[in-house]
Amino acid sequence: MRSQGFNEDSTASARYLIAKLWWRLAPILRANRNRVALALLCLLGAKAGLLCIPFLLKALVDGLDTDSGQLAIHVILLLVLAYGAARLTNTLFAELRDTLFGRVTEKAMHSISLQTFRHVHSLDVDYHLNRRTGGLARDIERGTNGISFLLRFFIFNIAPTLFEITMVAGILLINYGAEYAAVIVVSVLLYGSFSFRATRWRTQYVREVNAADSDSNTRAVDSLLNYETVKYFNNEAFEAERYDVALDIWEQARRKNRLSLFALNGGQALIIAVSQTAMLGMAAMAVDKGSMTLGDFILVNQFMLQLFMPLGFLGFVYREIKAALANIERLFGVLEEGVSIQSEPDAGALSVIEGRIRFAEVDFSYREGSEVLRQFTMDIAGGETVALVGSSGAGKSTVSKLLFRFYDPKGGAIEIDGTDIRSVSLESLRRAIAVVPQDCVLFNDSLRENIRYGRPSATDDEVDQAVEAAFLNEVVERLPDGLDTVVGERGLKLSGGERQRVSIARAVLKEAAILIFDEATSSLDSHSEQAVMAAFRHLAGRHTALVIAHRLSTIVDADRIVVIDRGAVVEEGTHASLLAAAGKYAELWQIQRRAQA
Repeated sequence: MRSQGFNEDSTASARYLIAKLWWRLAPILRANRNRVALALLCLLGAKAGLLCIPFLLKALVDGLDTDSGQLAIHVILLLVLAYGAARLTNTLFAELRDTLFGRVTEKAMHSISLQTFRHVHSLDVDYHLNRRTGGLARDIERGTNGISFLLRFFIFNIAPTLFEITMVAGILLINYGAEYAAVIVVSVLLYGSFSFRATRWRTQYVREVNAADSDSNTRAVDSLLNYETVKYFNNEAFEAERYDVALDIWEQARRKNRLSLFALNGGQALIIAVSQTAMLGMAAMAVDKGSMTLGDFILVNQFMLQLFMPLGFLGFVYREIKAALANIERLFGVLEEGVSIQSEPDAGALSVIEGRIRFAEVDFSYREGSEVLRQFTMDIAGGETVALVGSSGAGKSTVSKLLFRFYDPKGGAIEIDGTDIRSVSLESLRRAIAVVPQDCVLFNDSLRENIRYGRPSATDDEVDQAVEAAFLNEVVERLPDGLDTVVGERGLKLSGGERQRVSIARAVLKEAAILIFDEATSSLDSHSEQAVMAAFRHLAGRHTALVIAHRLSTIVDADRIVVIDRGAVVEEGTHASLLAAAGKYAELWQIQRRAQA
């Protein structure tokens, strides 16, 4: 399911997005309701102190403006102390409010980030094949920051500011007349109307900046991850030129965004300046006529300052809320990506006893009208090592992806010990299968931790045993820090054969009943191939093993060889019997022998 999309010009869309956000955040707020309640009480305390300040200033100025004697001096000192206490109360309660609620926003960001991370890992292979890693990381970062912003500023800035506007308008109406309250109301309405319209107009530029930022970051990350390819083809200048183009688009978007922000800020400043000038002009004339005291003038001025400072900030908050909603929309777009390969609600755990595998008349295609497997049928006995061979594009690797349930077949069934793999939980199915892939990519961590990734709970002794089983000892002895050597990004400090043996060590640690060896020697030299195959034979004897093979010389010792062509099994048998049959396998064998010669 895709996100419905947040349209900045649609109030209904904004409400829908906020409703979805509330649905995700409500459990967190409920779990921290005591902390939220205390933060709200602190907010009330801060606002009470702020509203007292103008009245204390009025009393103080009026007291200083008259000759009141010794008693009045004591009163004035008390007023000064009260003014200081009000200021301190406002500041302390505001800081305490932010401290209390900060924990809630951090928990919310933690929860949403974790939900997104887990969801992205649960998505289908097709999503990961088409994703843009750099842009995705930026979308998640901006989305979680947007949630934090909405939580803090909507609760503690927008609602309190509206409350303060109402209180100030009421105080001026009661004490000084309707004209003063009218200036407040009209200026607030003008300010709000202008801010909303101008912000809606410039949000398009905010979106352009975000899109350009994601694109430029994606370009940089993609280029750096593939720096070897860049070097091989001398394309450093080409990559820099493409990144320069992406940055130029980002720069243009930022310029438009900055100019539109100038127009918005200028209009807001004009409304505030005119309103304050009008209010102070009215108060000054009233003081001149004697209908207001100097203290009243100070009170009106102080209320205007206190009112328009948060009102100006409210304009900023509104702009940021619109930007935050745009960012949250992209985050929710990730969270609402549909998952087609998932466990059934009542799925049980797979129990592997013998490790028998059966593909029963399986049909599969990646795209409509382009079948990869057609009525594919294959049986593997428990503990048997079966090699699957065929020409490029015959569907060999697709078989392993279907067994691991990266995809589901369009027709037929795949069974392990007689149980359809679609009827068991994904977690238990994938726990029962260890895969040695064609390209083993390692994390930028120590060799020990990369091996331990096969089973994170494994002890150091178990890691050592896996190293021995994968014939990695000589590699470990050659490294400067042994198993504690950091292997570099994607494991590039190790050779291809060494990385494959790390992959086998991981498979040893996983202790899975079924082993898939997916063309893991196709890109290795002969020496590395022999080392990897020795480690594999040591491992395969204790597992049901499916070997997807490109080099036929690596699978001559397999219990059985299955030949696949155009998505269907065309022959099977041992190496000797298939050569004697002079069929497809014999043809492939002769082609590879001639190529080697």
